[in-house]
Amino acid sequence: MAKLLTVQSNLAPGLLEEVCLCTSQDGVLAMATESFYPLRASLQTLSAINRVAALKGRSSNKPLLVLIGDRNQLDLFVESIPSWAFSLLDQFWPGPLTCIFQCHRDLPKPITMGNATIGLRCPGHSQLRSILNATGPLTGTSANRSGFSPLSTATEVSDQFGEEIDLILDGGPLPGGLPSTILDLAKSPRILREGPISTEEIQIVLGKQGIRMVDKAAG
Repeated sequence: MAKLLTVQSNLAPGLLEEVCLCTSQDGVLAMATESFYPLRASLQTLSAINRVAALKGRSSNKPLLVLIGDRNQLDLFVESIPSWAFSLLDQFWPGPLTCIFQCHRDLPKPITMGNATIGLRCPGHSQLRSILNATGPLTGTSANRSGFSPLSTATEVSDQFGEEIDLILDGGPLPGGLPSTILDLAKSPRILREGPISTEEIQIVLGKQGIRMVDKAAG
């Protein structure tokens, strides 16, 4: 079975060492975020990324999202950011907003699936950001098989994945709720999935700069 560690309010140095060791050895782990338990792995090796995609059972043409600890890590992935997009990051990051950006061309294929874009999120969960700042950016996809409900406890993660993952960080039962809002910022701003942050909230911020969103049904 996966190793199970309990996460306290203050992250112990030993726990951070365990997480860094896991990710440095191409391990896959699950840990709490604002709503559910996602699967995570390092972006440094293709084998770790492929493990996450295989465990998830994702479509072969569906890219993985990336979680970052702070905005300083954007430069590792993003080719360019429209000037008007920074107001959205100021307002909604850290938080439940996944942003799609134009990306560097040399990123691993499972992260982009050959697209010129990448999905990034800086999560609102402070302990998770501390972990991401220790490990570097990690993949982020909910810890459940494709087609099944997201998992809200460490026990559910253990029951579903057993020995297939290496480490579970038990942050207690999570509240669930909507997955993050996904906003395409690669060209004109467009909502791809509405979540905790509404279209109206985003448009208020953009409207102050004279920008309007493209209808999400538009191609």
